[in-house]
Amino acid sequence: MKEFAYENRRNPTEAEHILWGYLKGMQQGVRFRRQHIIGQFIADLSCPRLKLIIEIDGGYHQLPSQQASDRQRTAWLEAQGYTIMRFTNEEIIADTKRVLNEIQKEIERLKIIEYGRT
Repeated sequence: MKEFAYENRRNPTEAEHILWGYLKGMQQGVRFRRQHIIGQFIADLSCPRLKLIIEIDGGYHQLPSQQASDRQRTAWLEAQGYTIMRFTNEEIIADTKRVLNEIQKEIERLKIIEYGRT
């Protein structure tokens, strides 16, 4: 699994490359990881501190078998306390600003929740 995650980091999709450019290096006030292994899954982008996962869905995510797999994956990750945000490649490429605004709103919401726990 580590090798697969490493290969995915070395060969990002256009959408992953765009989004990572905005999320790397704590530009949003929190640290994100690319192709982060969580349990038996690899999250496209994750913020471990806030337990936020951002999934970038390519065309194959429209296949019924992949949709079922994604639902199971999401259920398991949510049971572990993660919040999952999903965006398509097309959304990220065509409307990057809106996607980043949605992510930033979720980061702020999760920070408020985190602050209330400390």
